[in-house]
Amino acid sequence: MSVDMSSQASDSNEEFEDDEDVAEGDIPDYYDGLDDDVAVEEPFDPEEYQFNCLTYRESQRALTEEVNNVASALKVSPAVAKLVLVHFHWQVSQILERYKSNSSQLLSEAHAQPTSICRSLTQCGGCLQLVRRDALLSLPCQHSFCKTCWEQHCTVLVKDGVGVEISCMAQDCSLRMPDDFVLPLLPSEELKDKYRRYLFRDYVESHFQLQLCPGADCPIVIQGQKPRAPRRVQCSRCEEVFCFKCRQMYHAPTDCATIRKWLTKCADDSETANYISAHTKDCPKCNICIEKNGGCNHMQCSKCKHDFCWMCLGDWKTHGSEYYECSRYKENPDIVNQSQQAQAREALKKYLFYFERWENHNKSMQLEAQTYQRIQEKIQERVMNNLGTWIDWQYLQNAAKLLAKCRYTLQYTYPYAYYMESGPRKKLFEYQQAQLEAEIENLSWKVERADSYERGEPSANDRGDLENQMHIAEQKRRTLLKDFHDT
Repeated sequence: MSVDMSSQASDSNEEFEDDEDVAEGDIPDYYDGLDDDVAVEEPFDPEEYQFNCLTYRESQRALTEEVNNVASALKVSPAVAKLVLVHFHWQVSQILERYKSNSSQLLSEAHAQPTSICRSLTQCGGCLQLVRRDALLSLPCQHSFCKTCWEQHCTVLVKDGVGVEISCMAQDCSLRMPDDFVLPLLPSEELKDKYRRYLFRDYVESHFQLQLCPGADCPIVIQGQKPRAPRRVQCSRCEEVFCFKCRQMYHAPTDCATIRKWLTKCADDSETANYISAHTKDCPKCNICIEKNGGCNHMQCSKCKHDFCWMCLGDWKTHGSEYYECSRYKENPDIVNQSQQAQAREALKKYLFYFERWENHNKSMQLEAQTYQRIQEKIQERVMNNLGTWIDWQYLQNAAKLLAKCRYTLQYTYPYAYYMESGPRKKLFEYQQAQLEAEIENLSWKVERADSYERGEPSANDRGDLENQMHIAEQKRRTLLKDFHDT
């Protein structure tokens, strides 16, 4: 959608007024609330992942149950069982198998049992003071220190945020200190509470089926039915949406390591890419300055009515037949034989190509979030004026939610493509990416123009056309994720 900057008006935008209450980038939760009558019914959803949201007490209870079971099976104290569970990521079946084959090696590997025992001394190994033997404390490794030295050691580490990893003070001794040894040495209840919080954090972070919610001050723990995977989960308390594997923003189809590299690169090269942030381009036909004020990349000049693509400025009439060539980067096959300077320029050109499209879809989502808000307000207004019921108009809201969901996936296809090696698989990915992008732009175009009914109920043909486009877009999105989403 486009606007002539001189007039700041558009024929297709007269119906809605800008909503000043919607903050830029305030994207609604587009994964929830889609009606069953328009949701795509597929036998397999590549994003499906079963999980539960546990409170602090519920997660503590679940952890304690596992600790008691392992302690009973290994015939060790619960404090030692915790060390073993943390080391083996709480995979109880693996622990029990290892214990049957070699119990001593299992405990040593978990740093819960010493590999060698030190000769008992009457001198503190920390302050080197001679003290009575009964005044010295030691772990099973028999490295002896006075109580004051142990207290200082534990206090300093707890203040630094260390939990499970507090180990023996002796040099080259990796024996972990169980919590029932550490707690009596901490001088205050405040420190003890901190230590318990750090232990809980370490227990959850080491568990192969648990993940702390990354929301600010949120105590919820997400429990997956399967081991950690790069799947979308949402906290029931703070509604934070994130990747269950890495706790970053959900990023399918890009894997966790790749998205970290991409975000780091974007931060490092942000100044280089600043010029891309401009919101304006010139119409390729009449050269009037155009501002992008909608999410759709199908632009129509408000002056000459020329239809073109915002990204490549190509004629929109031929754009669809080219399978979205502007979404595919054409690499120079001869670049390896050119100078280092030429290779550096080519590398920058490639990065800017993908970054521009990544950033463009991010901005499109922000603009489409405002469209979603305006649609909600318009539906409410029409229902209040007896121009149909909420059910009659809710398909518009569903379409806007699905559009944001599809565009979110499309945005994260560009880091995936940037790091992907050339070959048949990349060609297939780029083809599916282009198909998805084409259907998303068709859906965006229809959503931005769907509210053209000034009164009465919507046309059955118009509604059917929009719902059919929703089905096609979601089908393309699922197909791409099924083939390329890291499982």
